[in-house]
Amino acid sequence: MARTRNSLLGMGGQRKKLSRTDLKGADAAAGGNGSDPLAHKRELLEKLKEQAAKKADQSGESGAKK
Repeated sequence: MARTRNSLLGMGGQRKKLSRTDLKGADAAAGGNGSDPLAHKRELLEKLKEQAAKKADQSGESGAKK
């Protein structure tokens, strides 16, 4: 009788019990598991802009040399 459509018994693993502060995100804000995702995004955007500038400089220089 335990195997009905609505019963999730045996479907996946057990979840960690979270405290109220963990649910609010206080632990993640303390930097427990890595860097800030927005900071990571900013770094990636800076790298892409630098690469685009290098490519533009290279294409501009090769066109000027010919």
